[in-house]
Amino acid sequence: MKLQTYVTFAGNCEEAINFYKDVLDGEITQLMRFAEMPPGHMEVTKEVEDLVMHATLEFHGNALMASDNPSPDYEQGNAYHLSIYLEDPEEAFSVFNSLANGGNIAMPFEEVFWGGKFGMLTDRFGVGWMVSSEHK
Repeated sequence: MKLQTYVTFAGNCEEAINFYKDVLDGEITQLMRFAEMPPGHMEVTKEVEDLVMHATLEFHGNALMASDNPSPDYEQGNAYHLSIYLEDPEEAFSVFNSLANGGNIAMPFEEVFWGGKFGMLTDRFGVGWMVSSEHK
């Protein structure tokens, strides 16, 4: 059994998935647009045809899946965080800083009482992240 994370965006999925690809040193293995959907599944208007219907980013044995949600009723949620663990504290610090660029830091990346280093942030796309590493 595997836990797979799926994040939806309000029209900027492609920008977000490319950002995460660069930060996490990953590869986008799938990216489909609403215009590529076979006929009869959903009415695709001009406004949404170029939005991302599904994307998969693979990095270091993990996968992050994402899409745009074209519904006018969609609201970006905040009741979740993506948690990423890196053994090397310097690499974790670099990933934390890259994700924080343009976002908001809730807890700086630093040593924590339970051991190791940890930080929390919300990136510029409204996605919450927890980054942790071992203490060396």
